[in-house]
Amino acid sequence: MTNQPGMRAGRPSLNLRGAVDLGALASRPAASSGAGNSGAPGSPAGTPGAFVIDASDASFATEVIQLSQTVPVVLDFWASWSDQGRQLSQTLEALVAELAGRVLLARVEVDANPQLVQAFQVQSIPSVFAVIKGQPVPLFQGAQPEAQVRAVFDELLRVAEANGVTGRLSAGETDDAEETEPEEEPLPPLHQAAYDAIEKDDLDGAIAAYEQALRESPADDLAKVGLAQVQLMKRTNGVDLHEARQTAAQNPADPDAQIVVADLDVLGGHIEDAFARLIDTVRVTVGDDRDKVRAHLVELFEVVGKEDPRVGKARISLANALF
Repeated sequence: MTNQPGMRAGRPSLNLRGAVDLGALASRPAASSGAGNSGAPGSPAGTPGAFVIDASDASFATEVIQLSQTVPVVLDFWASWSDQGRQLSQTLEALVAELAGRVLLARVEVDANPQLVQAFQVQSIPSVFAVIKGQPVPLFQGAQPEAQVRAVFDELLRVAEANGVTGRLSAGETDDAEETEPEEEPLPPLHQAAYDAIEKDDLDGAIAAYEQALRESPADDLAKVGLAQVQLMKRTNGVDLHEARQTAAQNPADPDAQIVVADLDVLGGHIEDAFARLIDTVRVTVGDDRDKVRAHLVELFEVVGKEDPRVGKARISLANALF
């Protein structure tokens, strides 16, 4: 498994509490589809096993984000029309069964869950990702032999252990995930207002709430991060990823084109790629264009979190590019 963005991070790239992780998915109402429930019609291997669930746009927060704090969750993006996808799903389920609760497999039917497909920037079927502590981790695309998939799982468990994710699920534990979740402290009123606005897809309302929170308390770091993340969501809403990448490739010195792709990369969990893109753009631009790119990169530092080690490395690279 390649060293993908997010593998060694100490925190999720986007914060669930008061902001957003993986777009608006974390704020969707949960729909129960815990382990042991019947699979969707045409599912890759019928009824889920003890450590296999059918994840959806609505259930992602409670069934994937929450459980990824305990064990790594492998996401299997499949489609009924893909024979390779069905074969790979069977391999994944067999390996998960062997691990007996150390890994959870979440099957995602692409045709029924467009928000997850967009959030993970799925470009081909099958595609396999993982989530560790709420952080998306690309694994591989396309059918793979069992030996290769087993090696990926071994590496995933190693990375999970390095990040403190060493739990083990018991059979049926995912059914009770929502009921056993510790009760969280209430958010400050303006933060709650922003969170409620996100649930209603009212990004402008969320931005207004965070801005008011910052007017009342300029040192409110949670509001700063929340504002930056919601603004990122608003900027990328409706943007076509393939078209954006093509435009950026054709215009390497265009700050706006590079900024759009960097935003999409951050939203998809490709943090280091986003930072490298903007630092390279700083090197080939001058004047107002250069300052625009620099300022936007600093804003993305807020989105990811100042304590993230990738931010520290990017700050050094930015300084070298500027001077």
